[in-house]
Amino acid sequence: MSVENSENNRGSQTRRTRNNSSQKDSSFLRLSLVGWCNIGSVHICCEKMYDRTLSAPASPSRSNQTEKRSWEEPNWLGSSTRLLTKDMKTTVSRSLQVLPTDPSVFEPDSILSKQPNRKFQADLKKTRLTLSLQDKLVTYYKTSAAVPQMEQSCAKQAAIDICAELRNFIYNKFPDMPLRDMHLSGSLYDDLQVVRADHIQLMVPLSVERNLWSCVPGEETILNLPGFCLLRRENLEYFPRGTSYWDRCVVGGYLCPKAVVATFEKVVAGSINWPAIGSMLGYVIRPVVPSDSLILEVQYEENRRLFIDFLPLVALEDRTAVAKSHRLPRYGNMWRISQRGAETAALIGRDQHDLGCRSLCLKILKAVCRYNLPLSHLTSSHLTNILLHICEKESDWSRGVLADRFLQTLKETVGYLERGELPSAMDPKVNLFSELTAEEVDEMGYFLYSSLTEPEVLLRTRDTD
Repeated sequence: MSVENSENNRGSQTRRTRNNSSQKDSSFLRLSLVGWCNIGSVHICCEKMYDRTLSAPASPSRSNQTEKRSWEEPNWLGSSTRLLTKDMKTTVSRSLQVLPTDPSVFEPDSILSKQPNRKFQADLKKTRLTLSLQDKLVTYYKTSAAVPQMEQSCAKQAAIDICAELRNFIYNKFPDMPLRDMHLSGSLYDDLQVVRADHIQLMVPLSVERNLWSCVPGEETILNLPGFCLLRRENLEYFPRGTSYWDRCVVGGYLCPKAVVATFEKVVAGSINWPAIGSMLGYVIRPVVPSDSLILEVQYEENRRLFIDFLPLVALEDRTAVAKSHRLPRYGNMWRISQRGAETAALIGRDQHDLGCRSLCLKILKAVCRYNLPLSHLTSSHLTNILLHICEKESDWSRGVLADRFLQTLKETVGYLERGELPSAMDPKVNLFSELTAEEVDEMGYFLYSSLTEPEVLLRTRDTD
């Protein structure tokens, strides 16, 4: 009995111990579940609050105070969330490094194709315009400006024939007239004539005694006119009037160009039987009257006309003065200093050096001035000097830049007309516009300025003659 009772007692104690253990375990499990649930709830709340913080719009006041970006962590989050946020910041930062920063890439058109900007379009349009003008200029020269070689040859031959007859007549009729060899000159001989081979110059050099005549530059006279000069009679006390053949043409102590031309006019127009000479040569020759200078009109081959300008000249020291008077009557006693030979040689010489387009550009410009009446006062000398000035600025004169140089010459000409002054390339103190009136300058300047936006309007073919 005692043994059984003791075993029963041990069994009941064992069961009580097990029951107590199971009760403790179940209590601990309940506490653990409650704890995990609470922790999970807190974590979910934190995540929701963090998500709302990220998605909420930034407060201006907060942004101004803290200067924080939207993806930075708020200061009230826990350390575990900071670790998560730090990882997010690293990820976002790396993502921002590979994103495009130019907003234009997000435009729909730029995704399909990158459109050229306005400057590129303007340059492209200008290039197309230049190329188009280049073609038009070349065509204009070939069809409207260039003189056929056969026509040039026939005009030159007619001038040579008439020059020979005139020289023989003067030498035979007036053997005491001191002259040097006559020769032909002008754009026809320099291959710079355009439209038609219809004019040439017959140069008649006077032989003057160097001890009896001196050249006084125009800027050193009371008239103050650079580019012109006076031929003064010297040493009258030792060599009185009549000593020189040309004393008969002296007015006020100076050799008068108009008096010299009048002397030749009596010979050429009044003494020579031009109908007979013309019949012998196969031409129709007659003096042009009235005229400020001595001009012969020649008809040859199919009614083509050639005008020969009879031009006396005097060579003294390093100057060549021609009897081509100033447009204003008060300068009628002055001789014009000729720079044409030097100007033409400078232009043609540069072209021969680099095979440039200067002469071609000059001929196109001369044709433009001939076909457009408002530009008729722009002479070959004006255009040649403008081109020589541009040569000092531009070195590229290849045929491919003809249109650029043509437009540049137009703009430069407008600038000179605005100032009312064109300095000579050979003598800068000479203003080549000095003989133009203010109305003529304004008319040409306005006409050229209006044509700069559409230079093709200048390429008309209506002769002003």
